[in-house]
Amino acid sequence: MTDSIVIIPTYNEKENIELIIRKVFSLDFPFHVLIVEDNSPDGTSAIVRRLMSEFPDRLFMEERKGKLGLGTAYIHGFRWALTHQYQYVFEMDADFSHNPEDLIRLREAVAHKGADVAIGSRYITGVNVVNWPMGRVLMSYYASAYVRFITGMTIRDTTAGFKCYSARVLQTIDLNNISFVGYAFQIEMKYTAWKLGFNIVEVPIIFTDRTQGQSKMSKGIFKEAIFGVIKLRFKKIRKASLA
Repeated sequence: MTDSIVIIPTYNEKENIELIIRKVFSLDFPFHVLIVEDNSPDGTSAIVRRLMSEFPDRLFMEERKGKLGLGTAYIHGFRWALTHQYQYVFEMDADFSHNPEDLIRLREAVAHKGADVAIGSRYITGVNVVNWPMGRVLMSYYASAYVRFITGMTIRDTTAGFKCYSARVLQTIDLNNISFVGYAFQIEMKYTAWKLGFNIVEVPIIFTDRTQGQSKMSKGIFKEAIFGVIKLRFKKIRKASLA
């Protein structure tokens, strides 16, 4: 039994899903993987199901009725992970934009170096992004600057989606009160953890844009982040009732 679960939401990731699962399982630490699958029409779930027979004690899948949003996928995964008593819970994309080998460094920061949340940060040591057009790099970089200005957080990569949480953080946050679903979800989780006084550490990573499959980024997701941050600044943050 391991203490660490990697949550990977999927929608139409048939090109990447087997490769990413096998890569995680090849690491020197025995991570488990939970796929939160949003009824992909491309057959992603069938690939995962086949692999589950090969890795019955390490690979799990929760299937949902449709494309319900990144934030709700992760919250579904968080609840599953807490129910199954994992101590370290990771967010990671399926498309290799996050290097699975960095999972070990993120876990080290939380398990052994005093962090409550470890963020795989693109911007803590400059701009470490590969294969993005310059316009998207600038949009992402200045979006983080905007979030810092509005919220007062000092985190450099506020929209990062590669993270490790201690179970205590997820038990303390009122997951019912997390309202955003796209990039704003990533900001809201960090902001909530920060407001509740948890120690958030940024671990430098190199982010590489996907080479296979389609990006899920859209103008609507970006707008949610921009306008959602203003709402977030005035939102009352509360602990979970059983925390």
